[in-house]
Amino acid sequence: MNVNVEIECSPEEARRFLGLPDVTRANEVYVEALTNAMQGAGNFDQLNELTRQIAPMGQFGLKLFQQFMEGGVAMAMSGSGTKPRKDGE
Repeated sequence: MNVNVEIECSPEEARRFLGLPDVTRANEVYVEALTNAMQGAGNFDQLNELTRQIAPMGQFGLKLFQQFMEGGVAMAMSGSGTKPRKDGE
C-alpha cells in the first residue's frame, strides 16, 4: 500500500513544524564572511587556499557528495528503494 501526503507550506513553516532552529543570522554571517574572503583573493593561489579551508576534504569530499546525491536521485527516479524480502529470496 502506498500513501502520498502533500503538504504545501513555506520553508519557514516547514522549519518550525520540524522543530529545526532558525539559523538565518548564522547563515548571513557565513555568507558575508565568505563574500569578503573571496573579494580578498587576488589570484588563483589565494582562491585555491580559500577553497581548501572551506572544503577540507577537497576534491574527494566533493566527489563523494556528488556520488551520494546521484545515487539518491537514481533511486528516486527508478521508484525503487529498500523493499522487504520475501522468505526464500
